[in-house]
Amino acid sequence: MKAADLRNKSVKDLQDELLALRKEQFNLRMQHTTGQLTNSSQLGKVRRNIARVKTIIGEMTSQSV
Repeated sequence: MKAADLRNKSVKDLQDELLALRKEQFNLRMQHTTGQLTNSSQLGKVRRNIARVKTIIGEMTSQSV
């Protein structure tokens, strides 16, 4: 997920993307807890993507104010 791709989306689309990423993060955490997660680096990637989306949402809302 690239920041340039996210900047072309609307705030509503970004909020939907954030919701999907949080669900994915929850599922990965559950897999990690039960020992089913084989690639634990996915957790870090999802966390960074969540941070990236939240940063861009913040930038967009501060520009419109």
